Amino acid sequence: ILGLQLGVATILLIAGVGVGAVLIASTTAFTVVKVVGACYLIWLGWRQWRSPVDGAAPGAPANAAGGQGLPSVKERVLLGYLTNVTNPKGIVFVVAVLPQFIDPARPLWLQLLILLCTTLFTDVIVMHGYAFLASRAQRWLATAKARRAQNRVFGGVLMAMGAGLFLVKRSAG
Repeated sequence: ILGLQLGVATILLIAGVGVGAVLIASTTAFTVVKVVGACYLIWLGWRQWRSPVDGAAPGAPANAAGGQGLPSVKERVLLGYLTNVTNPKGIVFVVAVLPQFIDPARPLWLQLLILLCTTLFTDVIVMHGYAFLASRAQRWLATAKARRAQNRVFGGVLMAMGAGLFLVKRSAG
């Protein structure tokens, strides 16, 4: 959740200072961000699809025999950050929505700070809701067979989203 929020904050701040507008104005910049984001999602999906499933419960610590445990906090934060910050749809969305809430007669930094705090507060609540629901479903999804199915489903979804991102076109605005 921390990594996702850092990604959202980065996108909002970049869009707020106008770099997001460059992505909309520049076909090359938009295409680069789109391709990097699509490739990253496909890579994440492939990694999830092929993720090993052993007999341990999800999130169990690594065992002495070299089993894989939960990634470190640093790795999880980085993964969340990169997932959000490389999403061109997120950038385009923020650039499209942000101007509606900006009053040019007032200080930009204060407005961006309020928007940032509001966005992060709301998103943290939503993400904790998802985490709560996932924790409740964990006992039903704890078998190796269920985890393999999860890896295939969510890996497939990530790869499909990445492939679909290649089809995203800039609006003619």
